[in-house]
Amino acid sequence: MTFTLSQRSAHYTPSPIRELLNLTEQPGMISLAGGLPAPESFPVQALRAACVEVLDTQAQGALQYGPSEGIAPLREWVAAHLRAQGIEAQADEVLITSGSQQGLDLVGRVLIDPGSTVLVERPTYLGALQAFAPYGPRFADLDEDAGGALPTLDDPAHGGARMVYLQPNFRNPTGQTMTAARRTQWARALRGRPIALVEDNPYGELWFDGPPPAPVAAQLPGQSLVLGTFSKVLSPGLRLGYVHGPHEVIAKMALARQAADLQTSSLTQRLVLKVLEGGLLDAQLPHIRALYRAQRDAMLAALSRHMPSSVHWDAPQGGMFIWLSLPQGADATALLSLALQRKVAYVPGTAFYAAGAAPRHTLRLSYATATPAQIETAIARLGEVFSTTHPPEPRHDPSVLAA
Repeated sequence: MTFTLSQRSAHYTPSPIRELLNLTEQPGMISLAGGLPAPESFPVQALRAACVEVLDTQAQGALQYGPSEGIAPLREWVAAHLRAQGIEAQADEVLITSGSQQGLDLVGRVLIDPGSTVLVERPTYLGALQAFAPYGPRFADLDEDAGGALPTLDDPAHGGARMVYLQPNFRNPTGQTMTAARRTQWARALRGRPIALVEDNPYGELWFDGPPPAPVAAQLPGQSLVLGTFSKVLSPGLRLGYVHGPHEVIAKMALARQAADLQTSSLTQRLVLKVLEGGLLDAQLPHIRALYRAQRDAMLAALSRHMPSSVHWDAPQGGMFIWLSLPQGADATALLSLALQRKVAYVPGTAFYAAGAAPRHTLRLSYATATPAQIETAIARLGEVFSTTHPPEPRHDPSVLAA
C-alpha cells in the first residue's frame, strides 16, 4: 500500500546534526558537532537517591497520569526561578513540557498560521526552525552587530510580523550574548506592537565570568513567552522543560499538547522537583561552569595555535559553542568530508540559516563533550584541513585567544 502523506509532512526533514551524530559513533571519531552536555556533569547519585525516595513516598502520584499543565509545586518552583531573573511570573502562567523542544513546537501550533512572518536571528537554532516550519511561516532574518540582533521592525521585509524568536544568552550556534542595551532596545521596539517575543534561554545558567543581563522579557510583561530547560543543567534524558507566558496563551498550549502526549512524565517531574528542593542546582552549576570554561579555554588556545590567520572566531562568555568563519569562498560543508576522514566532526553553518542564501564558510564547534586532549588533537587536524585550500599563515599575536 502507498500512503498519501500530508503536505505538512514535507516540512519534517532530517536534522544534519542528528545525521552527523550517527557518524560520531565510528571508532576514533572526535565529535565537536553535537550540542550534547558533558556526561560527567550528570548528577547520577543525586537522581538515583531522589528516584528511590519519590517511589517510596509518592509512588501513586509519580506513576499516575497528571495535569497537562504540570504538577503545581514544580510550576511554583519555575515561577520563583523566573522572578529571581526579574520576570513577572506566577505558577498558573507556567507550562511544564517534555523538553524545551516541545515548547517550541507548541509555540508553532498556537502562534503560527501559514504565511505568518517570524523574525529570527541570523544564524539561529536549527531546532527552532524545524519546530516552526511545519506550520508554514515566512521566516525573515534580522540584521545584527556586535551587540546582537537589531530590532529593525520598521523594515518592509519585517512587515506584519507575528513573532520574533531570540536567544539572547550564549546563542546556539554562535555563542554570542546580546548586550543589556540591545535588550532594552528590543523591549522598547516591541512594546505596544502586536508582535510576540519568544525568548529561548537554554544556556543562560552556563556563564563563566558572570551572569548575563536580565532577560528581554523582564522589560516586556504580558507580551513574551520564555522557554527554559533542565537538559543543560541536569540531564537531557529527563526531557523536562517549561514555557512561561500570559495565562491565556499557556492555557491554549496546554490544550494543544493534550493531543500530543497529554502531559510530561509524572515521575520525571517529581524526581526533578525533589532534587531542586534539595538545592542540587546550586551545588551543580559551579561544577558545570568550571568544566565548560576549562574546555572552552582549551579550544581557544588550540585554535590560536593551529588555525590559519584567515580563520576568525569570538570567545564565548558561556554556553557550549564557538562559531568559526573561514575565508570567503571556502565551503565548510565540502571541507567536512576531509575532516571526517581525519576523524573529526563539526556542523557546517548552513544548517542554521532560515532565509536567503546561507553563507557556506561558517561552522559550529562544540567544546562540551570533548576532553582538552581531544580538543587539541581535533583542532590540530582541522587546522590542516582548513589550510588545504588556504595556505596557513602563522599567528604571532597571543591576544588572539580572546579574538
